[in-house]
Amino acid sequence: AVGSVKDLLFDGPSWQIRYFDIDTGHWLPGRRVILSSEAVLSTDYGTRRISTSLSKEQVEKSPLLEEHLPVTRQKQNELAKYYAWSPYYAYSEALRNVSMTEGDPNLRSIRSVTGYQIQAQNGEIGYISDLIVDDHACQSVPWEIRYLVIDTRNWLPGKYVLIPPKWAGDIDWDTQHVLLDVTREKIENSPEYDPTAPINRQYEEVFYDYYGRPKYWLESSAV
Repeated sequence: AVGSVKDLLFDGPSWQIRYFDIDTGHWLPGRRVILSSEAVLSTDYGTRRISTSLSKEQVEKSPLLEEHLPVTRQKQNELAKYYAWSPYYAYSEALRNVSMTEGDPNLRSIRSVTGYQIQAQNGEIGYISDLIVDDHACQSVPWEIRYLVIDTRNWLPGKYVLIPPKWAGDIDWDTQHVLLDVTREKIENSPEYDPTAPINRQYEEVFYDYYGRPKYWLESSAV
């Protein structure tokens, strides 16, 4: 084992998981280790273990990343070359033009967005208390943030609801607000989410029918 997952880094515009931020404990003190989602072979949620295609020696000799500093595009290029990963930004003109020496502005941390306020059409309705990741989103990009878990208990006592991040009209990263093109009343009456229970397709059917939105699993099947 090389360590434990302490955070996930995702591409802000697409909400796709790009890296696992690893806590290596006392093994590599002072070193930051991030692993591409491309390196993940399998996940076992029963034993809470993730298997990768990498050896411990590979990780130990990987390009140096300093703790608590942003991940620059230059460092991502070094990691991609060392591990033979496919740079996710290579196919996007906008992403390719990101400065090589500054922190990648599109790379966001799951921990950092927890607590963002949710702004509906007619006022605030809650905040992000958690994020739910789909580890089988599709073959080309298997790891994707599927839902934001919204805590509305300051407005709707005792209720959690889900919102797919791709429904967000806009995200203000500076003020930490997620703007939704949905009314507070629509969210208030949406199917309640139980954080202690797994999400199943039956719940998703009811959820997407309530909002009248296309079901993502049917779109994936069509593709």
